[in-house]
Amino acid sequence: MTSADNPLDNASNTSTEPSVLCHIDGAVALITLNRPQALNSFNRQMHADLWSALDQAAQTPGVRCTVITGAGRGFCAGADLSDFDFTPGPDMVKRADPGPVIDQCFNPTVRKLQAHPMPTVAAVNGVAAGAGASFAMACDMVLAASNASFIQAFSKIGLVPDAGGSWLLTERLGLARAMGLALTGDKLGAAQAKEWGLIWDVVDTAGDNSGALQTAAMALANKLATMPTKALLATRHLLRASATNTLDEQLNVERDTQSALGSSHDYLEGVQAFLEKRPPNFKGT
Repeated sequence: MTSADNPLDNASNTSTEPSVLCHIDGAVALITLNRPQALNSFNRQMHADLWSALDQAAQTPGVRCTVITGAGRGFCAGADLSDFDFTPGPDMVKRADPGPVIDQCFNPTVRKLQAHPMPTVAAVNGVAAGAGASFAMACDMVLAASNASFIQAFSKIGLVPDAGGSWLLTERLGLARAMGLALTGDKLGAAQAKEWGLIWDVVDTAGDNSGALQTAAMALANKLATMPTKALLATRHLLRASATNTLDEQLNVERDTQSALGSSHDYLEGVQAFLEKRPPNFKGT
């Protein structure tokens, strides 16, 4: 859901621009959440636009990494509460129920992101609140501007972490820190988020929360785009499965995954390049 302590969270998108932009730059798709006047909070249309952008990235030949960032001064403030009908009267409780939009929009968005057929990098350029923080954590890697922050704002409006937040927080931080952030709704700065293991790295933006961060995110994405994509996706699957597998089960999955990758172009090319002492030319196949 959304941050409860910012007056822009309830703003509607009055812009005629698309709520999500997708720009293809060589082997990288740059997706930008584009409702800056609402801190890029999600309404139903923005979910649909994001799904289309992810599909565009997946279906464009040669694209092998996706970067997701936000326009303006925030990454994403979660859900746009103006999408909910709090008008007093009959059935208000039913009309204001967050369950349907979570089921129809937020959960499909997280699932689609987790299944995206290439590595994903979140470039968090400002506040990531509520489901916005969950959305960033659902990406494979997270870079944050030095002035960015992560807020579990759900408790401030009488709700619980959603969009996978309760699972992702606990997986990355452990129960004590996840519980503290979720119960208090306190802001977690980028530097501490890195120290605690919530994100991969912090980019010193020195007041510029877009240029330096985007440059760093694109550099990381271009690096990932030259690597063996099938192996990266298999690594993603293995690491996620390790949370529930026993060691014995994980050993078997590792064996089977290595065997499956053994017939890939990139495995054969990687070994050949190593033996010939030259840089490999991975194709992502």
